[in-house]
Amino acid sequence: MGEARSWAEMMRWCAELLEKRTGAGVPEWNERVRQSGMETEPSLRAWLAERDVTGYPQMLLVMERFGNPEFLQATADELIDGQYADRPGLRPILDRVLAVSSTLGELHVQARKTYVSLVSPRRQFAVIKPTTRTRVDLGLRLEPQLVGGRLQLARGIGNDSITVRIGLQSADEVDDEVVEWLHRTYAANA
Repeated sequence: MGEARSWAEMMRWCAELLEKRTGAGVPEWNERVRQSGMETEPSLRAWLAERDVTGYPQMLLVMERFGNPEFLQATADELIDGQYADRPGLRPILDRVLAVSSTLGELHVQARKTYVSLVSPRRQFAVIKPTTRTRVDLGLRLEPQLVGGRLQLARGIGNDSITVRIGLQSADEVDDEVVEWLHRTYAANA
């Protein structure tokens, strides 16, 4: 399992993904963007989407044109520390989920401002978010019809692809059942 990516590593990965998907690198796309005349972020996003540049590559090109949001320049450690600053007792839950995730296969850990994302070689499959002062939600990209037992519908956890969640109040709750759900989710999204 990879460590949480630094900002520079994340940008390199986005640039590689852009070139892999489109056959052109960041310098070529920056010139195309410049020539497009797009002056607003929404118009640039729409223009890029029309050219099948979406997701992380689109994010990279938008930031190349309009600059990086300040919070995105923080290190992964700074982002994670910020998430748990007012709830340090929940940090062991994140640490336990990350340790368990190391057994899943190839994946990357990406720190965001409000959550940590687990990404398979194919796509994001899980997020870990300190949702309240007493609970961390493990959001999973699974079919919503699986809701029941510990699996609840996810709302506002990560992005719209995260459909179900498991609420965790201690590291001990990252048990065999949670590990099995992580394995199933990884397999379904790898």
